[in-house]
Amino acid sequence: MNRRKFLKSATAAGFLLTIPGGRGPLLSGLEAAVLPDLVVVRGKSATASVRAAVDGLGGIGRFVSRGDIVVVKPNIGWDRTLEYAANTNPEVVAAVVRLCIEAGAKKVKVFDHPVSDARRTYRQSGIADAATEAGAEVSFTDERKFREMKIGGETLRSWPIYTEAVEADKLINIPIPKVHGTSRLTLGMKNLMGVMGGWRGRIHQRIDESLVDLAAFVKPSLVVVDAVRILTANGPQGGDLADVRRMDTIAAGTDQVAADAYGATLFGLKPSDLGCVRLGQQAGLGKMNLERLNIRKIDL
Repeated sequence: MNRRKFLKSATAAGFLLTIPGGRGPLLSGLEAAVLPDLVVVRGKSATASVRAAVDGLGGIGRFVSRGDIVVVKPNIGWDRTLEYAANTNPEVVAAVVRLCIEAGAKKVKVFDHPVSDARRTYRQSGIADAATEAGAEVSFTDERKFREMKIGGETLRSWPIYTEAVEADKLINIPIPKVHGTSRLTLGMKNLMGVMGGWRGRIHQRIDESLVDLAAFVKPSLVVVDAVRILTANGPQGGDLADVRRMDTIAAGTDQVAADAYGATLFGLKPSDLGCVRLGQQAGLGKMNLERLNIRKIDL
């Protein structure tokens, strides 16, 4: 049984009590009540910050079980080195991979469907080497593995989706916050476009609605926002170091809307300034009012 079929059947049976999407071991009501919605960590070591953020959410065992096949989905979209903040920081990716392996994951897969040439992008970003060294299976997407799937959204009814992304037991989304000409910002929901095949430019006509439909279908177990650096202008690929701001921040949570809402604040925006965040809350995908969320902040 693949991940999606399991989630559907388990939901019907009433088993998924505490963790959005039903991934990871169940927690007692008391344990779930005291866990934060979002953990924000500031520190010079990205590895230490990732670990602190995930530990603050209850630990990696909440999301990854022994024997799981886990997809770690960074942004590997552009032919840029890490200083330009166009791709997810390789240290952050490696830290997440190591946590999954520590939790007993059978296999950790890292891939993306980049805009630039995949071989150059994987190499230039530093992600291929870092993730491989950490123990992940790094691969280029194979066009034969994109399959037309029923998304069932209001706007995105069906689309070619990478089968390995939905057949895995768990998916962890690791976006890097960047400006974007169409969606205003690239954050977690936008980063999921990396599991889409076909001509992705077609969804730009109704980008916010499409992103919400996609996020509701993919349902990552965990979102780890890589704000070690953010790209403040000329996104999404950048190219000028003057557009990069060093934040040394990692945010982690299970609520996709809350994670993107927090990402908006890094650019001086309100969560409601982003269409996908507003629509995501309306669709019941998560909550965007950060003042009403339990946010734990840690300085290392």
